Amino acid sequence: MKSFKLISTSFVKEGHVVRYPLIDGIIINQEDSHRSWILEMFIDKKHKAAFDALLESGELLDTKAVISYPENEPAAFKVAVYAVKEIGDSISVLMKGTLKRIRSQYAEQLLEELIDQGLEGEALIGRFTRDMKNRPQLRRDRDARPAE
Repeated sequence: MKSFKLISTSFVKEGHVVRYPLIDGIIINQEDSHRSWILEMFIDKKHKAAFDALLESGELLDTKAVISYPENEPAAFKVAVYAVKEIGDSISVLMKGTLKRIRSQYAEQLLEELIDQGLEGEALIGRFTRDMKNRPQLRRDRDARPAE
């Protein structure tokens, strides 16, 4: 098994991307034949009801997790909530799931975003080359709304 710092998570709920600001988090690759991962988030207690409902329903969630460094591209997971524990004014949310895809689509999504911004020709090529090296966060990940 390998463990990593969980920097941020976002969830797709009803067609919207929702972020829960982390106090702390860890993600563990179980390195098994099922490509299983364990994610644990430490977040504000005000979100307890939402995660209790997800625990009760057993619903599978599409989740994006940024691992180790804020500049890293989010990894996509399909997870279920396995436990919600209250700790002071916070909660620990334990999730288990699998990595959704190995192949990155960052380049395609970046190119689409740059074209949407009206870039073309040499300006498009230069900006695409620079952004592929620097890996800025994509607009759709930046625009994720925080959970209420």
